[in-house]
Amino acid sequence: MFPQTQFRSYPQFKQRIKKTVWNYGNNFSHTSGRLFHLLSTKTFNDTNKECALHILAPAALLSASGACLATTETECRGRDNHEKLAERVSHSFTESEIIAMQILVTGKQMKQLDQSTIKQMGIPSLVLMERAALAVFDCLKQHFPLKKTLVVCGSGNNGADGVAVARLLHLAGYPVDLYLAGNHTSFTEEMNIQWQAAKNYQVSIVNNCRFSEYTTIVDALFGVGLSRELSGKYQALAEKINASGIPVLAVDIPSGIHAGTGQVMGTAIRATETVTFAYRKLGISLYPGSVYAGHIQVKDVGIYGASEGVFSLDNKDVSWLPVRDPAGNKGTFGKILLIAGSRNMSGAAYFSSKAALLSGAGMVRILTDESNRIILQQQFPEAMLSVYEPSMSPDELSEVVRKAMDWADVVAVGPGLSTSKTAENLLQTVLTFRQSKPIVIDADALNLLAKRKDLQAQCDAACILTPHLGEMSRLAECTISDLKVHPQKFMDVFYNNCPCTLIMKDARTWIRTADGSFFLNLTGNDGMATAGSGDVLCGVVAGLLGQGMNPSKAAPFAVWLHGLAGDQAASAKGARSMKATDILSGLEAQLQKMDSQN
Repeated sequence: MFPQTQFRSYPQFKQRIKKTVWNYGNNFSHTSGRLFHLLSTKTFNDTNKECALHILAPAALLSASGACLATTETECRGRDNHEKLAERVSHSFTESEIIAMQILVTGKQMKQLDQSTIKQMGIPSLVLMERAALAVFDCLKQHFPLKKTLVVCGSGNNGADGVAVARLLHLAGYPVDLYLAGNHTSFTEEMNIQWQAAKNYQVSIVNNCRFSEYTTIVDALFGVGLSRELSGKYQALAEKINASGIPVLAVDIPSGIHAGTGQVMGTAIRATETVTFAYRKLGISLYPGSVYAGHIQVKDVGIYGASEGVFSLDNKDVSWLPVRDPAGNKGTFGKILLIAGSRNMSGAAYFSSKAALLSGAGMVRILTDESNRIILQQQFPEAMLSVYEPSMSPDELSEVVRKAMDWADVVAVGPGLSTSKTAENLLQTVLTFRQSKPIVIDADALNLLAKRKDLQAQCDAACILTPHLGEMSRLAECTISDLKVHPQKFMDVFYNNCPCTLIMKDARTWIRTADGSFFLNLTGNDGMATAGSGDVLCGVVAGLLGQGMNPSKAAPFAVWLHGLAGDQAASAKGARSMKATDILSGLEAQLQKMDSQN
């Protein structure tokens, strides 16, 4: 288990290693010396790797040590031994060991990481606690009115964080009161120490709260370990805080929110802002927990090592976008076949095909019912068009589909397709004659797939399914409630019967890749709950696949990009009024921005 690093690419990591070793050659840094000694050992095992990454992980650590780093290879000539060592060390790590996307963790996972840092790395709990308190203190100074602050504490270590925050406020000259909602008899060791320190510094402790006296409340009642509903005095306290209208900063997680599921445990405190430590918690990334958390800040407090959890993309991951070949042509960037639309239903075909081209695909062919020919030619002349007649026999229809598939690099099937017998024949032909081509299965095709277990068995790692919760419940044969409470469990169960990549669309969309990784998308807004939005996503997925992205990357990146496009649209039009065409415009704007960054 290796610490999460701040390296976003393997070359970046290699450069950091080289700089560290080169710096040691000039004897500028004690930190570099420690690392050099560690990396020079003959037995470069997992323990050495873990320790090395703990030194390297905080990007600011080397500069904080006073190091004067060599910045170019030219400056370091003459240090051949150091160069050789740097290369050996770099190649000793795999890419998965040093690159970490944003990781979302449960309360249980966070407690394990905390204990690992304390016991294995030797960082005292009180040191971590002080760093956490400083992070909260900084946030309070920047974003909250500190005319008079109330810090509400429980008896555990979350409460101890709060007591440390109160001490820092007091020593900085800010008026602050400390209110203990827990019991002295339940104090943890750390809480005992922090409470005594607060008393030694004469921090004001109150026994009754008159909320009208305060301008800010700090919620340090319960942390990520809460496993029961708030009741009794804790429930009453949470309700009074919510009713007060006073800005609230939550320490790590709003009290009453389950750190793993985001569910409200009876009652929960609504925070204006949440400062969470080391890793974003899964519970404040899902609804309704994210609503209760308000604005979320993730602060580095010296805890690393997350290798398991739910991944989430952020702005640093724009590097996933396929690089364009300046000498390429329209065939280079992928030929997409979209089997979409049904009799007099052309809208879905338009949205999905246009999204595919906007996403960077070189060519798009729409295969649709003959009745849609004229309107699609008028709406979207950039797309090629193939049609079928409803009167065609299954063999004739199959021949039309196979001919179109022979041309394509990627096939997407389902938007606006209907669940007719013709549509079923189309889907069957695609899955029977796909020849390992990437396939996106969307909308009506998913409902057909739910009825055809034999066709599910033909799906593999190159297939991406895009169900919303209703479609997923039919595929997995479970309830929507089951999916909301245990999304990973039921996505795993379905994968066992249909080994594909899954995009399960919801307010927070889940992605399960064929390699077993889970992603949770954090972009998007409620305005995207509009007709045609899913068709746009289907096209984006297909467009990225056509440019060479593998399904395990194309699925999470497409969902993330689609959400950004929706956020762009909401900013321009307002969430209430936005349409699928606005999401297409947002997609174009976001990709233009990403290309300029790259």
